[in-house]
Amino acid sequence: MDYVIDAKNQRLGRLATQIATILQGKHRVSYEGRLPGEDRVIVKNAQNLVLTGKKADQKIYYHHAGKLGHLKEKKFADIFAKRPEWVLRHAVNLMLPKNRLRARRIKRLIFEK
Repeated sequence: MDYVIDAKNQRLGRLATQIATILQGKHRVSYEGRLPGEDRVIVKNAQNLVLTGKKADQKIYYHHAGKLGHLKEKKFADIFAKRPEWVLRHAVNLMLPKNRLRARRIKRLIFEK
């Protein structure tokens, strides 16, 4: 089953939680944690997500390049301006269980313009 979600004026964290629940299949009566689930989530208007408070200015994403002293950081506003889909996908990915089913579940998250 496909779930179409309009992200316009939705909070990032609350929307990511809702999507993660659907991708895992926890909203179904027949939920089994060992199965990847079968529902797809189609997100529209990802560029219209909202963050509350000062998070838009203060939120920082970190990644490490592997060598000593190569900790990279980027601000939310910079990433969101270029790739708003990545921000939502990253939030959902961190909310999914860290197991072998994670990759199959995140593939069922689709973005439309």
